[in-house]
Amino acid sequence: MEKVNKSEEEWKETLTPKQYEVLREKGTEYPHTGKYNLHFEKGEYFCAGCGQKLFESKAKFESDCGWPSFDQAVKGSVKYEKDTSFGMIRTEVLCAKCDGHLGHIFPDGPTETGERFCINSVSLNFKNNQ
Repeated sequence: MEKVNKSEEEWKETLTPKQYEVLREKGTEYPHTGKYNLHFEKGEYFCAGCGQKLFESKAKFESDCGWPSFDQAVKGSVKYEKDTSFGMIRTEVLCAKCDGHLGHIFPDGPTETGERFCINSVSLNFKNNQ
């Protein structure tokens, strides 16, 4: 996979202000506000920064956490970093192609993977495949 390398000015030109805040500055959207939180159409979710395929709709589930939740990512599409912000120890999920901040992963998922990818809607684009 070829990495995406853009300057901060190039990112600002291609992303909305909220996408830039989340993807490039590790922000978050308010819970229960994202367009994909309660979205359950069949299709695929892509990185809003670079277009890399990240999640399949079959991996999405309702977690009542306020953000879209998935139990697995497309193999090789994400990477993980330790996040100690806000006095917590969490695992950050980033797009492996553009290093965009997607959200966090937690070991409390209800499916057999035991994982809950808690992802910002603004970090995603969706393509229906029906």
